[in-house]
Amino acid sequence: MAAPNQPQKSTYDVIVIGAGIQGSFTAYHLAQRHKDTLLLEQFLLPHSRGSSHGQSRIIRSAYPQEYYSRMMPESFCLWQQLEAETGTTLYRQTGLVLLGPRGEPELEACRRSLGVDEILDAAALAQRYPGFRLQAGQVAMLDSTAGVLFADRALRTVQEVFRRHGGTLRDGEKVLRIEPGATVTVTTTAGVYKAPRLIITAGAWTGAFVEQLGLRLPLQPLRIDVCYWREKQPGSTRLGSVSPCFLTLGLSQVPHGIYGLPSIEYPGLMKVCHHHGSPIDPEKRDQAPSSAPRPDIGILSSFISSYLPGLETQPAVMETCLYTNTPDEDFILDRHPKFSNIIIGAGFSGHGFKLAPVVGKLLCELSLGEEPSYNMAHFAITRFPGVLGAAL
Repeated sequence: MAAPNQPQKSTYDVIVIGAGIQGSFTAYHLAQRHKDTLLLEQFLLPHSRGSSHGQSRIIRSAYPQEYYSRMMPESFCLWQQLEAETGTTLYRQTGLVLLGPRGEPELEACRRSLGVDEILDAAALAQRYPGFRLQAGQVAMLDSTAGVLFADRALRTVQEVFRRHGGTLRDGEKVLRIEPGATVTVTTTAGVYKAPRLIITAGAWTGAFVEQLGLRLPLQPLRIDVCYWREKQPGSTRLGSVSPCFLTLGLSQVPHGIYGLPSIEYPGLMKVCHHHGSPIDPEKRDQAPSSAPRPDIGILSSFISSYLPGLETQPAVMETCLYTNTPDEDFILDRHPKFSNIIIGAGFSGHGFKLAPVVGKLLCELSLGEEPSYNMAHFAITRFPGVLGAAL
C-alpha cells in the first residue's frame, strides 16, 4: 500500500508488524512524533482474518480493574481528537447496562470506577429498558459515557492519518524472518527492511514471531462466534440502534461473561456474544468445519431466553472473530527481555479495541526509550513464569 510510484525504501526509524487497531495506533503515534515508520500487514487490506474487523466495538468507562479505568479518560479524548482531525464520526454514545448479582465484587468495582450510586432492580431496569429482564437477586447499573465505536471505520481512519503524517503502510507482505540486533532486519515476502526499533503487534500470530526470538509467551488464540439475533416482533423490545450496550459480570451460568450491542451492522438484529471461544490455530481459522460443535450458541440461547425474551433464541447471522488471550486476560506491553529495541504488544483478550489509542501511545513510548505514561507492572512479560528461560 505504498503510494503509487513511491520508491520502496529499505531503512526506517521504526518497523511495526501487524496493522490491526493496536499496530495502526502505534504507527500513528510514531508518525506524529516524526519517526519514519513502516507498518507491515500480511493480508491485503481490508481483511477479516484478525481481531480488528467488523463494524462495532463497545467503549466504556466502567472497568473492574482500576489500571484500565485510569486509562479510559485519555482513550476517550484520543478517539475524539481523531474524529476532530478527520471530520469522521467514530463513536455513538448509547450507554452501557452492567448486569450481575447484587454485591458482586466486579460490579462493585465498576460502580466505584464510575462514581455512580444508582442501582437498578428488575422493575426499574424493565421500566427504563423494556427489552431487558433480570433474575432474582440481580441488579443493573448504567455507564452513561459508554457507546459503540465504528470499528472498520476507525481502523481505516487511523491508517489514513498515519499515511498523511508520512508513514508507509505495506499490506499483502507476510513477515518471514526477524533478525535481532542493534539494527533489526525484517524479511518479508516482498523485501528486506531494517530499523533500529521493532514493534510486534501481530495479534494471534504474535506467538510465532516471538518464538523466533527465543520467547515463549502464554498466548492462546480463540475463535469467537459473533452472533446477531432477531426480534420476535420487530420494534417490540426497543433494541434498535439507540438502545444501550450491555455487559454481564459474575453470572454463575456464564463465567466468561456475555456482551451485547444495539442494531448497527444488520438492521433489526442485536449483536450478542459470549466473551469466550474455542482454541484455534490462526492459520487454520477458515478451515474450521461448519459442523463443529459450538457450545457458545447454547449458552447464548439460554441467556437470551432468560434476559432478552423479545429476541429469537437462534442467531439469524453468525460471523467469527479472533481473540488472543493471556492467562490473566491482561495485555502484554513490554520490551523483549533480551532485545530491548524490540517491543511486544499482545494478548488483548477481547477488550483491547477501546484502549488502542492509549496502547499505541505506550508502545510508542517504550520503543523510544521514554518513561511510559502509566504504570506498566500489570502488562510485564515477567509476570508469566518460564518465559525468560526460553529467551536466547
